[in-house]
Amino acid sequence: MTLTNSSLQTNGDADSKRTGSTDPNLQAWVDEIARLTEPDAIVWCDGSKREANELSKLLVASGQLIRLNPEWRPNSFLARTDPKDVARVEGRTFICSTDEADAGPTNNWAEPSAMRAELRGVFAGSMRGRTMYIVPFSMGPLGGPISQLGVEITDSPYVVLNMGIMTRMGETVLTMIEAGDPWVHTVHSVGYPLVDQSGITRPDVEWPCNDDKYIVQFPDTREVWSYGSGYGGNALLSKKSFALRIASVMGRDEGWLAEHMLLIKLISPEGGVFHVAAAFPSACGKTNLSMLRPTIPGWQVETIGDDIAWLRQGEDGRLWAINPEAGFFGVAPGTGETTNPTAVSTMWGNTIFTNVALRDDGDVWWEGLTDKAPEHLIDWQGKDWTPGSGRTAAHPNSRFTVAAAQCPSIADDWEAAGGVPIDAIVFGGRRATNVPLVAQARSWKHGVFMGATISSEKTAAADGIVGELRRDPFAMLPFCGYNMADYWGHWLKVGKELGTNAPAIFQVNWFRKGPDGNFIWPGFGENSRVLEWMIRRIEGTADAVDTPIGLLPAEDGLNLDGLDLSKEAVDQLFAIDQNSWLAECDLTEEYFDKFGDKVPPALRAELASVRYHLKD
Repeated sequence: MTLTNSSLQTNGDADSKRTGSTDPNLQAWVDEIARLTEPDAIVWCDGSKREANELSKLLVASGQLIRLNPEWRPNSFLARTDPKDVARVEGRTFICSTDEADAGPTNNWAEPSAMRAELRGVFAGSMRGRTMYIVPFSMGPLGGPISQLGVEITDSPYVVLNMGIMTRMGETVLTMIEAGDPWVHTVHSVGYPLVDQSGITRPDVEWPCNDDKYIVQFPDTREVWSYGSGYGGNALLSKKSFALRIASVMGRDEGWLAEHMLLIKLISPEGGVFHVAAAFPSACGKTNLSMLRPTIPGWQVETIGDDIAWLRQGEDGRLWAINPEAGFFGVAPGTGETTNPTAVSTMWGNTIFTNVALRDDGDVWWEGLTDKAPEHLIDWQGKDWTPGSGRTAAHPNSRFTVAAAQCPSIADDWEAAGGVPIDAIVFGGRRATNVPLVAQARSWKHGVFMGATISSEKTAAADGIVGELRRDPFAMLPFCGYNMADYWGHWLKVGKELGTNAPAIFQVNWFRKGPDGNFIWPGFGENSRVLEWMIRRIEGTADAVDTPIGLLPAEDGLNLDGLDLSKEAVDQLFAIDQNSWLAECDLTEEYFDKFGDKVPPALRAELASVRYHLKD
């Protein structure tokens, strides 16, 4: 089969585009995937604005993107996916470690050689009639000491456009690879060839995908193969697949951490600068915290990252972190002028929206953007919608992709090559009961125990009874590329290396409910009051009381000036019910037992300590 480098343009200047790589390993890999998938042409992407413009024109002409009204949303587009391709598919996500025990009980494991054979079967001919794009990218600032390189092969121009926003993508990365820098191999196909084995063609569709889906990580060889989905979390392989599943294994092997964490900078009224990394499961206010507007005078919060952080010990012995991404791939519903005005301001233009609703004036809308819905919309499936339709206009997992540099609250050091020094690490979950508004860990080991036992209640338990818990340790349950118990052990090892330089660790819960079933804490911008207490603890100017579950703010230690919270409500926010906590200890022991003897003894010791002090 003879392949040509396809120009994205129609004016015949294909000679100006790269046609291959001088790196023999990269070129051999591209040739191998081309022989397997049989594309019509190959394009080596350069990451330029010109290239992005040409791709967007191509997608608009094919009906796969809708250009939004430039008066309201310049250089922005709407994509509508197949209704069966709207989210990550955890049930079809595999960790193919050589040893099954290395994947652990929380991951789907498949034997690597058998999975490779299965993948070759579905990828064979999967790009017939399509163009194969070679997308070189950097996670983190180019050449930074914490950054890593990768290449994604894909047959989706939608993916290329998104990768151009979400990563540092382009020619410079290829030059670095050709100079000898290591890189991660990732391969993606929507699984919708336009030509079959007999040469019979079929037309393309608005959202090509396949009912059979695979998101497969080979951590030992640093590879990702994704098939059948065009949705971001499954197809943007720089994101969860590389930046968390593969990178967590790289971190284990090399002594650093790849985490599902936001990064923010806090500036105190006195001018003190602090950096905080925070891990939250879904629906726990992560994006809102990353773009927080404090309600208390004199405090500022600046954004460094909203989703992923890579952390490594620096030469000064402290823990330093980068946001490896260049953009935000955020959930649209619930993001509005009231909840997150900064995010709304970020999306003024140059944004790709997926599965939101289209207004009659050519702009977009989703639930939560404004208090009142428009009288008429075209919903995410292309159907007429009114407020009385009885269904949501935007899909609950609809998304926006936008460059982080457009964020009004972006920190001036968000792209610092060596990252920023971390002063505090925060874990949070959605708990209606038991867990107080904020607690500080007594030690790094205790903090790892907090992170390992983070959970959210599947149903609101307003009556105070401990309900069924969905465990999401470190908010990494779907994203850890190896055995979760070994991951806890790695955190303990990192803490030992950091010693007295280790950041303080805290746990928060914005979602505790009172007897009436309503949230006690107002949340959103008021969460700055909790951050203030953390910083004052780090400075040594705020008092705390020791309890069986951690250090809580001393009486009047939390700045509540101007809040309409009764003393009873504050007491409820920090109440520790002995029986409920002892029951939760039993649930934690059951959870630990799933991992057998791999659970670090230090975590079982922390559990025993909580039990002992609860009974004391």
